[in-house]
Amino acid sequence: MNCGLIGETLGHSFSPAIHRMLGDYSYRLFELSPEELGPFLRNSAFDGLNVTIPYKKAVIPYCAGLSSAAQRIGSVNTLLRRPDGTLWGDNTDYDGFRALVLSLGVPAAGKKVLIFGSGGTSLTAQTVLADLGASQIIVVSRSGPVRYEDLPAHRDAAFLVNTTPVGMYPHNGACPADPDLFPRLEGVLDAVYNPLSTELCLRARERGVPAAGGLLMLVAQARRAAELFTGQTIPDEKTAEIHARLLGGQKNLVLIGMPGCGKTAVGRALAELLGRPFVDTDLEVEKRAGAAIPAIFAGQGEGAFRALESEAVRAASARTGQVISTGGGAVLRAENRRALRQNGTVVFLRRPLDRLSSEGRPLSKGGAALETLWREREPVYRAASDFEIENDGRTAKETAAAIAKELKLV
Repeated sequence: MNCGLIGETLGHSFSPAIHRMLGDYSYRLFELSPEELGPFLRNSAFDGLNVTIPYKKAVIPYCAGLSSAAQRIGSVNTLLRRPDGTLWGDNTDYDGFRALVLSLGVPAAGKKVLIFGSGGTSLTAQTVLADLGASQIIVVSRSGPVRYEDLPAHRDAAFLVNTTPVGMYPHNGACPADPDLFPRLEGVLDAVYNPLSTELCLRARERGVPAAGGLLMLVAQARRAAELFTGQTIPDEKTAEIHARLLGGQKNLVLIGMPGCGKTAVGRALAELLGRPFVDTDLEVEKRAGAAIPAIFAGQGEGAFRALESEAVRAASARTGQVISTGGGAVLRAENRRALRQNGTVVFLRRPLDRLSSEGRPLSKGGAALETLWREREPVYRAASDFEIENDGRTAKETAAAIAKELKLV
C-alpha cells in the first residue's frame, strides 16, 4: 500500500514517523507546487494521501465524493483512491482537533471562542467547537470582518485557538495575541506542533491557564487516516501511546542550576547515554564572542554576556531532540525561560554550595557572595524546572542515568 502526505513545504513533518507506528504501509512526503498538484492527483499511483497547507481546499475539485465531515467543513485532509480509480475526500482533522479540545479538560460548551486564522484548519476548529456547544465563535484574521486590532472588543473570550502558522518554527517566539488581554480566559489551543509549546501556550501556562499544542491533534488525525487507509480499527489508546513516544524523543532535556554544579559533565553523559546531540550554551557564547567567558565579563561586562547568552539559548532551544546545558544565570531572563520550555523538559541540577566548582566563573567565587547568589537564584531555578535531581556523591554517568530513568527514557 502506497500512502503519503502532500503539501508545499514538508521538511519538518512528523507524519512519516507517526504512520510507521500506525501500520505496515509505505508513507512518503510529496512536496508539490500548485502547478504540480493536478497532474500528481490524476496520474500518481497512490492508495491514500494526507493533505496539508496549502491544498486542503484545492484538492476538493479532484474528488468524486466527499465524507459528510469534509462537506460540512469545506476542507479535505485525507484522500483515498477508490477501486474505480476516483478520489474520495475526508477530513480526519475533525477527529484530531476534537481529541485536542477534549484533552484540555475544560468544557467548550457555552463558551465564547476566538479562532485566529480563516484557512482549512480554522474551518475544522469552527465545526468541532460548534458541535461541542460553544456559544459564540469569532474568527479573527488579517482581512476578515474581525481583525487583530479588534481584539480589545472581545476581552470576554474564554478560549483562544490558533490555526495560523504564527509561532511555527523557524519563527519561534511569535505570538498571534497576548493571553493577558483576556481576563476570563479558561483554555488555549494551538494547532502548531513545532515548537512543541508555542509562545501562545507558554504565556497562557504562566497565567495558570491550561494550554495544548498541536502534536496530539496531528497524531489523532493520523490514527483516523490510517484506519481509512487500511480498513482496520486502531484503538484510541494508540493515540496516547504514539503521542508520548514522540514527546519523549523530541523534547530537549535542559539542565539548569548553579555555576559549578556539574551541568556540562552530566549533560555530556546524558547525551551519550541517549544518543543525542549535546549543546552547552556557555560554549556557544564563547564561539560567538571569540573569547572565554571571564574575558567577556572583564572586557564587555555582564550585560554584553547576557545578550550573547540569550542568543545562544534561543538558537539551541529552537531545535529538538537534544541535551542542553545552560549557564548558571541563563534562566534569570524570562525570555530564556520561555525559549527553553518551548521544546524542553527542564531539570534543576542541585549540589551543595561547598562542592561547587568556582574556576573560571566570574560570579561564583565562594563564601558569603556565593550564598547570596544561591538565595537569589534558588527560587528561580525551582520555578523554571520540571523536576529537581541531586548531583552529589555519584558520577556524572550515574546522575545522567537517574535523569533518564525519571523521564522513562531508558
